[in-house]
Amino acid sequence: MSRAKLARRIIVSVVAALLVVILVGVVVVVGLVRHSFPQTTGTISVPGLGSRVSVLRDEHGVPQIYADSSADLFEAQGYVTTQDRFFEMDLRRHITAGRLSELVGSAGLDTDKVIRTMGWRRVAEQELPTLAPSTRQYLQAYADGVNAYINQMGSPSQMGFEYTVLSQKVDNYHVEPWTPVDSLAWLKAMAWDLRGNYDDELMRARLAGTSMSMAHIAELYPDYPFGSHKPILSSQDWSPSGSGSGSDTPGSGNTTSGSGSDSTGTTSAADASSTGSDGASSSASPYPAYLGGKTAQAAYAQVTAALDAVPTTLGRGDGIGSNSWVVGSSRSSTGKPLLANDPHLAPGIPGIWYQTGLHCRSVGKDCPFDVAGYSFSGLPGVVIGHNQTISWGFTNLGPDVSDFYLEQVNGDKVLRDGSYVPLTTRRETIKVAGGNDVSIDVRSTRHGPLMSDVLPSVADAGRGAPVDGKKDPGSYDVSLAWTGLQPGHTADALFAIDKAQSFEQFRGAAKNFDVPAQNLVYADANGHIGYQAPGRIPERRSAIKGSPPGFWPAPGWDSRYDWTGYVPFKDMPTSYDPPEDYIVAANQAVTASDRPFLTTEWDYGFRSQRIRDLLAATPKVTPARMSQIQGDTRNTFAPDLVKYLLPLKVDPFTADAQRLLKGWNYTTPTGQSRNGAAAAYYNAVWSNILELTFDDELPKDLKADGGGHWMQVVEVMLEKPRDSWWDNKGTAGVLEGRDEILRQAMVQARLELTKQLGKDPVTWQWGRLHRLDLQHPVLGTDAVPGYVRVLFNRGPWDMPGGSSIVDANGWDAGKGYQVDWAPSMRMVVDLGHLDGSHWVNQTGASGHPFNDHYDDQTDAWATNQTFPWPFTESAVRKATKDELTLVPGADKG
Repeated sequence: MSRAKLARRIIVSVVAALLVVILVGVVVVVGLVRHSFPQTTGTISVPGLGSRVSVLRDEHGVPQIYADSSADLFEAQGYVTTQDRFFEMDLRRHITAGRLSELVGSAGLDTDKVIRTMGWRRVAEQELPTLAPSTRQYLQAYADGVNAYINQMGSPSQMGFEYTVLSQKVDNYHVEPWTPVDSLAWLKAMAWDLRGNYDDELMRARLAGTSMSMAHIAELYPDYPFGSHKPILSSQDWSPSGSGSGSDTPGSGNTTSGSGSDSTGTTSAADASSTGSDGASSSASPYPAYLGGKTAQAAYAQVTAALDAVPTTLGRGDGIGSNSWVVGSSRSSTGKPLLANDPHLAPGIPGIWYQTGLHCRSVGKDCPFDVAGYSFSGLPGVVIGHNQTISWGFTNLGPDVSDFYLEQVNGDKVLRDGSYVPLTTRRETIKVAGGNDVSIDVRSTRHGPLMSDVLPSVADAGRGAPVDGKKDPGSYDVSLAWTGLQPGHTADALFAIDKAQSFEQFRGAAKNFDVPAQNLVYADANGHIGYQAPGRIPERRSAIKGSPPGFWPAPGWDSRYDWTGYVPFKDMPTSYDPPEDYIVAANQAVTASDRPFLTTEWDYGFRSQRIRDLLAATPKVTPARMSQIQGDTRNTFAPDLVKYLLPLKVDPFTADAQRLLKGWNYTTPTGQSRNGAAAAYYNAVWSNILELTFDDELPKDLKADGGGHWMQVVEVMLEKPRDSWWDNKGTAGVLEGRDEILRQAMVQARLELTKQLGKDPVTWQWGRLHRLDLQHPVLGTDAVPGYVRVLFNRGPWDMPGGSSIVDANGWDAGKGYQVDWAPSMRMVVDLGHLDGSHWVNQTGASGHPFNDHYDDQTDAWATNQTFPWPFTESAVRKATKDELTLVPGADKG
């Protein structure tokens, strides 16, 4: 036999052996994966049930549950959700309790330190006994259902493939019983990611410690453009009440808000005087001495690092928000209201929402639920959706509900109105899988926990620096005051909304919606539409005279800057059947009034105004038109910028790309088209403009992300060609202006896309740059080997849209073009024909990799397609593919 033949035989044998090994490996992995798949047909005995429960699943595995009592309904919801999503639930409760290290080892330690310091679970424990008895009963029934499943499965590996993988690192992991507090603690995580402006407050404080002037910083926080981007409640259907009381009774055309003048906008940073804090002269500097010194900057750095350690649970960043709107009967093609909602949150797999229907077979006082929509895994009830009479949607109100306080600490005491008073302290012990326990001492002032204690590895530069010319005997630390750290009644509100049958009942429920404060839009089958802003909004004075309250960190040693109370619910903006007969709430300013003060950190309204324009141009809005609007990809800021880009003289190579912008319709589609090529170039130019204009002066971790905030900043600056921000500080001896920066950005963008997409601009595609990868929160990260990640992650998808676009597949210009946030789901509810409503989820019903429903909705979601949403029992049964019956079972002994 020749050597060549022998070599070929050896190669063939080796390849065959490898294929056998791979095949065996695949069979083993698939077997392990399928081991945790849920039973969706037949009959299962569930201890604690009072009577038979039916679980009907459609072609996407979405469960609709039918029961005879509320207790059975929520126990079944807990059981069924655990079938599909238990690892996600277990992960969430470990995060919210500051116990992630028990599940993933030392990689979770920094997260645990921060969350233990804030005490999310401690707050949930305090909250539980204050809730309505019925709410506590529902939470307990849900927990009973979760625990019934846990007890039946036995080992963790039978509940999720993730446990099989993690068992290689974490030995003898034991699944603990579920409790009502586990459900409540998730509301704290939801509130944290949607809390408001703390990022901007810290950013301003850090910039104040540099050589930047107040005026220079103020340009980064322009006034809201009320003239071009209408608020949620326009002047046509709202006028502020002089007394601030308004009417609590819904009626045609009645829209009320809090007290205050009918001003054109809230105070911006540009209006801030240079007098410093109230009562303190600061002629040498526009800032109080405490705000910008080395001690303060060291403390801010500690806090920034600490808060960055908290994992994203829902989503953070400029552009994170939502679209929602309602169209009244006179504007609807069906003669009944239509409601649309698509919350914009961080993408991941499994997706944030869990679709379900909860139906009492006989709706009445003892079993009042007939509701369907989107919930969170681990939380009973429906968060967003509709019942048999009303529908509702949420978008983030984004009020300023958190403040940082600089504290003068000396040992175990803190300065307070001229005297040192004791800190509150407690010891927290964190268990670490595969390692030793770690203990931390949590210290708090009357404002809240000292967040600067959490990660002491951050340099302590500047400690002991002078304060207002006097030697500081201790140092600066930073405490966090946040409404989410106080017990609330949001859980009561959610169940009450699920049962509400009128706007009056809806508003009564919203009164308890403490955190996170949301814009609530409403529609009902009787033809009415409405809006309500709920939430616990603190009242306080500004730390710097002339600036809005909460705009800057405050001196914690001066009680004048403490919170003095909360905005009364009767003073919160509301509207019922406005004359316009439609309401758009997409994170823009709520009203043009400055009272009640909510925040200055609104989304700047590029999305909301586009939705308003499309609705105004459609005399009779159909359900299909509602869906089309959700998929709109026009960048409404682009026309203003492009008119400055086109006249500029550039080299011939760059001009090939510049010509794409001529005739562009400003849409941002995926796929091969001239508009897609123009969108790719425009966004690359935009990214380079931000880098050349702002990133040369901002800290490296605070790069301009390119969302609506930055669009408004540049919108104003475009009319100031010699503004100092245009000058690139990286080019010493050269003073650039607007046109030179825009020219350089076009040149750099042309070179960048040539390398990434090819030499011919006509072939460029926005979708090839703008991609979405769905990543598992634990086993899909770069810290995990690639052969493991591929089991849990999915993608990429080429995506249309972008930041501050209705189809809000957002991206961070400081990091790249990949999708960082996106519509987490979409729904359109037809109040005239509930079975004609449509919905889609970002991933699927299942949290089990390789289950048919792990990502079976993603392709449709990515292209703005939706699925029929049956609601009546006849329609649900017609769509049913699997039926599971849960029957009462005896408790094990």
